Amino acid sequence: MKTRAIILAGGEGSRLGILTAKRAKPAVPFAGKYRIIDFTLSNCVNSGIFDIMVMAQYRPQSLIEHIGAGGPWDLNRDFTGGVRIYTPYKARRPSDWYTGTADAIQQNFSFIKGGHPDQLIILSGDHIYAMDFEAMLTFHADHQADVTMATIRVPIVEASRFGIVGVDPTYRVTSFVEKPAHPPGDMANMGVYLFNLDVLDQALWEDHLREGSTHDFGKDVLPKLVAEGARVFGFPFNGYWVDVGTVTTYWQAHMDLLRDPPSFDLNRRDWIIHTRTEERPPALIQRGANISDCMIADGCLIERGAVIVRSVLSPGVIVRAGAVINESIIFTGTEVKSGAIIQHAVLDKRVVVGEGARIGSLGSGPEPVLAMVGKSSSLPPGIVIEPGSAIGPDVIPADFPEMVVRPGQYVQTRRLPYEV
Repeated sequence: MKTRAIILAGGEGSRLGILTAKRAKPAVPFAGKYRIIDFTLSNCVNSGIFDIMVMAQYRPQSLIEHIGAGGPWDLNRDFTGGVRIYTPYKARRPSDWYTGTADAIQQNFSFIKGGHPDQLIILSGDHIYAMDFEAMLTFHADHQADVTMATIRVPIVEASRFGIVGVDPTYRVTSFVEKPAHPPGDMANMGVYLFNLDVLDQALWEDHLREGSTHDFGKDVLPKLVAEGARVFGFPFNGYWVDVGTVTTYWQAHMDLLRDPPSFDLNRRDWIIHTRTEERPPALIQRGANISDCMIADGCLIERGAVIVRSVLSPGVIVRAGAVINESIIFTGTEVKSGAIIQHAVLDKRVVVGEGARIGSLGSGPEPVLAMVGKSSSLPPGIVIEPGSAIGPDVIPADFPEMVVRPGQYVQTRRLPYEV
């Protein structure tokens, strides 16, 4: 059986705030050296799937540059698969921006069925997990399924965030409801689908013609297939999986890496997460720095007296003497100057934090209230960025109306785009 993977990577990711102001959600950095899409790409190649199509849309530049020809994933192949990236296009037939996950597949179906794959595994480009798709392929064949969807148990208090699946003792799906206000169970749809090609072709065409459809797999296509009695089965997955669709889940996924033992192990020798990274020298940690339960990437400089606790630092981060970072995520090339304190915060690339600045607070509520700073912003000395506030990309000290940014406030650059 010939299997082709389709990765949906076109979402705007607006719930990630300033992290997606200048990039697609799957291109958001993760765990110091990776991009979110690296996990899905690595799951494919580690499962022996080397024929991959990526459906991009919103701000695809950084995603295209990151994937390139696919070399880091052994996907730079011309005739035996490889990776190809597709974006919306105008044609004589109706085509436009993708209106839903199913529409993204439908608009590119003439390309997708080229080479005559027998089955298609449809994946999201914004999930953090390690999954052997070979087991799902075997399950699909053993159950003579038309469609197999991966499922995972979630806490019932969170179930309303997911599509909830009901199955019989043979794992055949008997019910499927998308994000119900009152969930009937705790078995969630993971957004990992395995379709026989002919079944998907017919289902997408019918959905394309259906008035009122949002052209989404979870909302429209799968519920209809289940209702019509198609052979839809739920493949149970028991590993770590998280949809990093919000700032809180993104932050929590990083904290999961820092547990002892970690909830998700990046150091598995049998399941390497491949990525494209810049070559940098080893991290330099000076005498007297205090670091605990952290991930520190190459090229970082941690000066004397700095304190870093339960945080993730991407390549090239500089933490000056006496600065404090606690339970935060700091992206590539950021500089934290002396005396600054950063707690429960996410800072994008190339941010400069002025001396004595205070960003965020640990707080005491059940969930963290995070402070965020956008790409290439510069914060003046002594500024206070309170929890729940955000600084947009390219902000400079002159953009701050006062020296305290309060919860709910959003500070953005006042310069014209060509001045940035």
